[in-house]
Amino acid sequence: MSRIRAAFHHFYLLCSIFISGWWIELNTKDPILKRQRKTRNTNRHCKGFLKAFNITLTINHPERLLALRDSAYLLVSNHLSYIDIILLASIEKLVFITSIEMGNDPFLGKATRLGGSLYTDRKKPVSLKNEIQNFSDAIAQGFKVVLFPEGTSTNGSTVQDFKRSLFQIALNVNCPVLPVCIKYKTIDGQAINENNRDLVCWYGDMTFGPHFWALLGRKIEVEITILESIVQPTSKTRTELSEAVYTQIHDCYHKTANKV
Repeated sequence: MSRIRAAFHHFYLLCSIFISGWWIELNTKDPILKRQRKTRNTNRHCKGFLKAFNITLTINHPERLLALRDSAYLLVSNHLSYIDIILLASIEKLVFITSIEMGNDPFLGKATRLGGSLYTDRKKPVSLKNEIQNFSDAIAQGFKVVLFPEGTSTNGSTVQDFKRSLFQIALNVNCPVLPVCIKYKTIDGQAINENNRDLVCWYGDMTFGPHFWALLGRKIEVEITILESIVQPTSKTRTELSEAVYTQIHDCYHKTANKV
């Protein structure tokens, strides 16, 4: 797919998701119904973004995702790029926890708000208790909520240590915790390594626009592995829960991960 053709495809999808998102925002008063409609809208459009990014996605153990189809839960994943959100949102109707900095971004902020995201302010620990309660309430309302516990996206060399505080969400409502491992396998047919990983990974002080433009027109292969869910999280402490999820994701990532 040429870069120009890919750009037009993205432009069409962006116009569509923003227009439909604004329509939902303006015409739905009930906040729960509004978020439900936003997650459905995001799920539908992210299937299109997979094609626009020329992504071939393989899902390992989809039956584990299907088993929780009618359940609200906390999905926990490693985090390497903004593309992670598109990948996950394309396979299920999800609500993402993201940073208030992202929410304040002129473009990405609007996109995340129209997608029904929840926000955390990592610079103000005093607000954490209320944030955890808000996130727990979303699960209690029936939503599937996504947590990236590394706290930020990474360069993909490993899975960084998890921040444990937000695992309290699952303990508050005793909901299933579903670990998920994302691996970017190849770009333009070449295995992801330290020489080309920055074409996919978006982290640190990278600027969104140039990174997005450099990625257009390429071919990407991605593998998502749905790991074993923890159905009764309250049988563990917050630390034990975090470590159990981290071990699954870390071991899966490094089992066949490209050396980057």
